[in-house]
Amino acid sequence: MNQVEKQTPLAIVGIGCMFPKAEGLGSYWANIKNRVDGISDVPASHWSADAYYHSDPASPDRTYGRRGGFLEPVDFDPTEFGISPNNIPATDPAQLLGLLVAQQALRDAGYGPERAFDRRRVSVILGVTGALETVVPLGARLGHPVWRKALREAGIEGERAEAVLSRIADHYVEWQENSFPGLLGNVVAGRIANRLDLGGTNCVVDAACGSSMSAAHMASLELITGRADMAITGGVDCFNDIFMFMCFSKTPALSPTGDCRAFDSAGDGTILGEGLGMVVLKRLADAERDGDRIYAVLKAIGSSSDGKGKAIYAPSPEGQMQALKNAYRLAGVSPDTIELVEAHGTGTKAGDAAELSALNEVYREARKDGAWCALGSVKSSIGHTKAAAGSAGLIKAALALHHKVLPPTLKIRQPLPELASGKTPFYASTEKRPWLTQPGHPRRAAVSAFGFGGSNFHAVLEEHHPSKAEPDWDGDVELAALSAPSAEALRAECAAWAAEGSWDALRVKAERSRRAFNREHAFRLLVVLEKGRPHARAFESWSPQDGAFAGEGPLQGKVAFVFPGQGSQYVGMGRDLACLFPEMHDTLVEADHAFGSRLTDLIYPQPAFGEGAAAAAEAALRATTAAQPALGALSLGALRVLALFGVKPEAAAGHSYGELTALCAAGRIDPSSLHSLSKLRGQLMAAGGGDKGSMLAAMAPLADLERVLAEEKLDLVLANRNAPAQAVLSGRSDLIARAAEALAKRGIRAVPLPVSAAFHSPLVSDAKAPFRAALGPVAFAPAAFPVYANTTAQPYPAAGDASRELLAGQLAAPVEFMALIERMHQDGVRVFVEVGPGAKLTGLVGSILEGKPHSALALDASNGRRNGAVDLARALAQLAALGASVDLKPWQGGEAGVRDILSRKKPKVSVKVSGATPLNPKSLQPAKMPPPPAAAPQAPAAVLAPAASDGLTALARLQEQTAQLHMKFLEGQEAVQKALLAALQGQPMPVVQAPMPQAVPAQPAPASAPAANLSAAGAARAENGPRAADGSKISSALLAVVSEQTGYPAETLDLDMGLESDLGIDSI
Repeated sequence: MNQVEKQTPLAIVGIGCMFPKAEGLGSYWANIKNRVDGISDVPASHWSADAYYHSDPASPDRTYGRRGGFLEPVDFDPTEFGISPNNIPATDPAQLLGLLVAQQALRDAGYGPERAFDRRRVSVILGVTGALETVVPLGARLGHPVWRKALREAGIEGERAEAVLSRIADHYVEWQENSFPGLLGNVVAGRIANRLDLGGTNCVVDAACGSSMSAAHMASLELITGRADMAITGGVDCFNDIFMFMCFSKTPALSPTGDCRAFDSAGDGTILGEGLGMVVLKRLADAERDGDRIYAVLKAIGSSSDGKGKAIYAPSPEGQMQALKNAYRLAGVSPDTIELVEAHGTGTKAGDAAELSALNEVYREARKDGAWCALGSVKSSIGHTKAAAGSAGLIKAALALHHKVLPPTLKIRQPLPELASGKTPFYASTEKRPWLTQPGHPRRAAVSAFGFGGSNFHAVLEEHHPSKAEPDWDGDVELAALSAPSAEALRAECAAWAAEGSWDALRVKAERSRRAFNREHAFRLLVVLEKGRPHARAFESWSPQDGAFAGEGPLQGKVAFVFPGQGSQYVGMGRDLACLFPEMHDTLVEADHAFGSRLTDLIYPQPAFGEGAAAAAEAALRATTAAQPALGALSLGALRVLALFGVKPEAAAGHSYGELTALCAAGRIDPSSLHSLSKLRGQLMAAGGGDKGSMLAAMAPLADLERVLAEEKLDLVLANRNAPAQAVLSGRSDLIARAAEALAKRGIRAVPLPVSAAFHSPLVSDAKAPFRAALGPVAFAPAAFPVYANTTAQPYPAAGDASRELLAGQLAAPVEFMALIERMHQDGVRVFVEVGPGAKLTGLVGSILEGKPHSALALDASNGRRNGAVDLARALAQLAALGASVDLKPWQGGEAGVRDILSRKKPKVSVKVSGATPLNPKSLQPAKMPPPPAAAPQAPAAVLAPAASDGLTALARLQEQTAQLHMKFLEGQEAVQKALLAALQGQPMPVVQAPMPQAVPAQPAPASAPAANLSAAGAARAENGPRAADGSKISSALLAVVSEQTGYPAETLDLDMGLESDLGIDSI
């Protein structure tokens, strides 16, 4: 093995991309995390489903597919890249969008135009499949000999036939001087190297659907061998026209039901997508030396060919296995250390089965038991982006490693039988989960890309740093903060917000509003904004139902935190905050270490399928030994997230187990002690033999429950006095069963609790002594604020020993939660914030203090049903509206979070570009046809014969037209030069008759008018006699001619622009 290859890891330091419903890196990653489906019906800009769709796959010249992943139109400024607007229709969108994405990637890497670096040592190697989409309409336009022959055979000739031919031709892009380079795939890379001034290797490679990974493979070799110091690599594919749909329809590979369900039992084919994905690679040592941000380390890319065997486009497990083995050998890692595989996963039955077979074979050689590796495919979200497919997966995996998140894959409802069997190393990754570290190795991921013709590629990635470095903001949830001295002023400000329609503009306004927010103002309004949801109503209603929270006057009373106890836990709790904030993520890592095994595997288990699987996962977390440490970790993490926004309590309390977390929040015990004590407490409460008792929740006034216990002579404890009409009974299991019957007879609702013992009763008093002993070495520091005890409803004593006795005794003593909340209210607490999973305590506080002034809110108000960032934003908004001290500036990364939006320059010329080849503007004009002849002769049926001579004639005519147009342009340039020369010699200036330029054309049309006749104009002007030269008129004349010939609005031009470098005026 080549030792240089093995010992030269590469770094991904920059990323740029465009995929369906994603204009850039941020939105792409946000869509993946938030399960956004980018598959849609084919837009009219691409082709007509009415004209081409047929449900029968065998129908000739029809496709049975009409859904796919399509790029949304983006603004393209041709002045930024020196492309004449008149040349846009002749330039394939892949070349135009490629410039934008390469620019994104380089800027994301920190190598924008303001930074000096050796551009001669930067290569551009991209995956592009063959010719570009523009070749199809340009080729179709040359079919006029066939059309003419068919018309003639149908009895339509002469002027009417020519009019029909002209109208048909108008539906295709016109040939011009720039058509040839505009349709070439290699020019995608060439334009990037040209416009970004990069001097390394520039080329494209074609390995069909493996093209982008093939390009990354070649780019890696450039860096490993020292031929380049940096490389932009990835894939570009905007080819989603009817031609490509026909190719995949007749294979056939498209899904007849219109969706990509990779690795699902219902998978029946793939869905085509458009996309561009590029990464900036450097040698890892160079990236570390230069202080670059490193998304992930590219350890190796393995490659192989299928060799002789099946059909040329049939997948080969043996060939894929070889690529996998080569990759792991070159990377020097074992497959049993890979925890995420981003598969090729097209959704075809044969393809998915072959890929899963190859993966199973290679991974089982490394480890015989267990399922440890998440398996997914982004194609279920964006479709199969063909030449860009590998880069889509590579970017997804790199971001997963960078942000420490296991991303979800859509549309797996019932995995393939082998994947669901439990006998494979893989499990279907259908839910977003925090990616917590495994002992013994860093996080690693692998990415596959396979192409027709047996081209196989497999990449191995590794995290660069084990810690989550920064919040993973995505800009999808915003927080507007308004304040004013009067309600009228606040209302007036709201009007402008309600009218704003741009999400980017709202984001910038929201960030500025948070910096300007003044809680001292008498009137405050905070609004939670969600991307894609209407917002105007919130600024009108000021209603929490619409995400708006209004407040008036100063904060009334104190703010207290309340921490939930056992029973509030649920599988997946805190998922979004753990994926978003390092504070929550790191707390979970601490808990795993203290627990001694993977506690987080119980909180975030592998996605469950099949009957009873979800219930089994909940039962595993509900076990006291797991529930209490898990609650402590989640509540402590949530506490740290609140601290990030400057939210501090003035008092705290916990319910049952939650008292431990409250003591930690006040600084009485440290986080390490919290984790160890939580583990011990859970073990002690679950320990012991025989009947440890059980518990029963009853919904009735406390006096009624006490009367029932007395009447039935039941020796049970009211263990939790939770609210005026809710309590929990605790005691021997037989007595609990009798109590349930007695309550049912009286019409009182009661629910048995799934607990391991009769908590807070004498039956668990054996746990008190060992827990007290464990508390001995724990230092009880002075409290930052009062913590109210469950047993006494009073603040904890200051003395350490007294606090230890109180905390140990709490295990077997009743929880006086109702008295505790009432005492806190008496002591001036008016705002209760539930910190941890769920909102059970929030409801209890509301019941206890009903009719009294107070506010109760929860960080997890939706119990996980909403995005956790939305729940957090609502809690912060409510606190700020109440007048509490909240630092809103860090939300969404503050000013840095909108820097990209603010840095965008207003384009001089704006052209909307999508994945579709631009239409010929003439096709949008109404047809002007001569009247039909009185009668057309019946044409005899005939077989079409080759029209070679007609084709040659057409070609000759085309060449002649092109030459004439170019000659006119040259004549125009010559006339301007003569005019300038005349001015210098003091001779009369010719008048340049040029049309007035348009302001900012949305879709510049190709120039079709002849150049201005400068010679004739000059002759007419000369009759008036000699006149002094006017420099401003000379400039205007010159710019007017350039405007006409290029399509640039005249106001965007200046005399310092280069004809070729800035204006795109060139000639082969």
